[in-house]
Amino acid sequence: MGMNKATMNPGTARGPVDHEVRDQIVVAATEHFRLYGYEKTTVSDLAKDIGFSKAYIYKFFESKQAIGELICGNCLREIETAVRTAVDGVDRPPEKLRRMFKAIVESSLRLFFDDRKLYDIAASAASEHWETVRAYEKRIRTILHDILREGRETEEFERKTPLDEAEAAIYLVMRPYLNPLILQHSFDYTDDAPAQLSSLVLRSLSP
Repeated sequence: MGMNKATMNPGTARGPVDHEVRDQIVVAATEHFRLYGYEKTTVSDLAKDIGFSKAYIYKFFESKQAIGELICGNCLREIETAVRTAVDGVDRPPEKLRRMFKAIVESSLRLFFDDRKLYDIAASAASEHWETVRAYEKRIRTILHDILREGRETEEFERKTPLDEAEAAIYLVMRPYLNPLILQHSFDYTDDAPAQLSSLVLRSLSP
């Protein structure tokens, strides 16, 4: 057992081995965070769990946050993929917008309930403005921007309001369901919210 740990010396084979070790650390960390929570887990816990030294883990990740960012990024990408799939599944911009609201709420809630502890990482990430969360919010805004632009081209949405202004306002309506910190206080409204909010937004967008 001790033997193969020694042969994993990163000095001997860079590249593929590095990738495997990173994956191994991420898998162990995901499991640990799931069981004990992000805040309670230390890099020492992870090192002990995988059988690496702490120094060895630091060769791959500069901090616990860097590991958390990666895991958080994976979770957020799942939500984003669900949103893109929902939006791409229909043709007309108003329907795309409805689907976008619905997918954001449903996939965010699924993450919250299925993986409460992983969700806590996302909450930490949101409260500390991690780059992962900022990048995610930006990509979601891009999806929204494209739907609005398309709706203006097909003349299904009004064009008097500057596009950036309309996008910013609608994003604020979506944000409580996107941001993990706010979502946990929005539960009472999640059943009807997507339909009601998208209807409200679509009324405001009608030409």
